[in-house]
This record gives sequence, structure tokens and C-alpha cells, in this order.
Amino acid sequence: MRPHRMDGVSLTFGLIFLAVAFWWAVSQVLTVNLPPMGWIVAGGLIFFGVVGLLGAIRSGRREPQPEPVAATAAPATVEVPGDLPPEMHASIVRELLDDPARKFEREHPAG
Repeated sequence: MRPHRMDGVSLTFGLIFLAVAFWWAVSQVLTVNLPPMGWIVAGGLIFFGVVGLLGAIRSGRREPQPEPVAATAAPATVEVPGDLPPEMHASIVRELLDDPARKFEREHPAG
């Protein structure tokens, strides 16, 4: 499972789930007389359903893509970062792109 960026919706529902589980655990030990919680829970579920629908509808809208810019006739130049000569820069890039498993096998042959 890949880690991903935390979002507010997941955090909210996780906290609601924990609150419900905590409320259940407390109600097993203590007796608390409250008005019918079913209506409050139903209202909360309807509220979150409407918020979820609005979020889904809003995320379906896409911003118009900008028009592609035509290429100019000027030749492209490669800019090498720092004061490295192009050969050394290419060597560093090749080393970074090299597969670590193959590099380890080359440096430590099975014997």
C-alpha cells in the first residue's frame, strides 16, 4: 500500500468513526439518558452525504486546458546546471538512472 497525502474528508470520517466507537465503549460502561440519538445521527449522515455529493459534483468540473503554444524557430539550447562539463553531467545522470541491483551485482560478483 502506497502512502498518500492526507485529505480532510478521510480525516473527518476517521474522527467520526473513532467518536462513534468511543461513544459505544462508554455506553457499555455508563448509562446515559439522552433524547433519541437516531435523529441526530440520521441528520449527520444526510449532511455528510450532501457534502460528499457536492464535492463529487464540483471535482467533476475541469478547468479549460490552455491552447498549445506553437514552437519557435529558434534552436533549443541545453543548459547544464552549475559549472560541470556536459560529459560529467551525462555521467551523473547515467549513474542515477542505473538499476541499483545491476550496479550491486557488478561491484560484488557472486563467487
